[in-house]
Amino acid sequence: MNPRRHALEILGLWDPVTKAARTRALFAGLDPADIDPDAVLEAPGPLPGRPALPRLVPPKEVPTRSPFTLEGRAALLHAVTHIEFNAINLALDAVWRFAGMPVAFYVDWLRVASEEALHFTLLREHLLTLGCEYGSFDAHDGLWTMTQRTAHDVTARMALVPRTLEARGLDAAPPMQAKLKRAGDLRAVEILDVILRDEVGHVAIGNHWYRWLCARDGHDPVALYAELTLRHQAPRLRPPFNTEARRAAGFTEAEIDLLS
Repeated sequence: MNPRRHALEILGLWDPVTKAARTRALFAGLDPADIDPDAVLEAPGPLPGRPALPRLVPPKEVPTRSPFTLEGRAALLHAVTHIEFNAINLALDAVWRFAGMPVAFYVDWLRVASEEALHFTLLREHLLTLGCEYGSFDAHDGLWTMTQRTAHDVTARMALVPRTLEARGLDAAPPMQAKLKRAGDLRAVEILDVILRDEVGHVAIGNHWYRWLCARDGHDPVALYAELTLRHQAPRLRPPFNTEARRAAGFTEAEIDLLS
């Protein structure tokens, strides 16, 4: 089966554990020669498949809790687990949805999906040790909302999901790790080390393909990015910024200067 069609099939699965396992297996067994970049695929039903819980609410209705209580720490890590589950979905979506890209594009996003599946698995297993499961707390749907807004524009998708929303994770990880370390949850700090390392690579992939598309279509990357953020109502980025990680992920000095 064309791995892109397989990605679409996995995207429709509702059970998170099965979805994560099959995503990792898809990349582990991937032969790039099997990828048909020109196949135009259609979703058989609503996407993505997701479990009945967590209940999805507006972002402002997701309560913030102190990580210095067991419940608060579980809620904080649940929020990150939910982000990683959504990140599996958005990477799989990029693979099946956008035809006509180089084979390397699909290999890159299948790798991203596999690594997001690993992140989800590590976090879910840690949540179990804290006495809760993925779905125990409410969550919001910000990542998938932007995925829907950019469903018909691969350039906008690359601009606004990996290099905007996911790049926010580069900024958020170090302060979160500091809090978790003070709370004594060293396993969570270790897991976030893995996630931060991999997310630098994921944002770099977004930067690479965004710039590749801009070069192909004759766009100035900085000017087009400003236009796309307005057109698709991307959230405004707020400090503090992890400039070291952003540089490692391929942001230029001009782009970093624009953040401030």
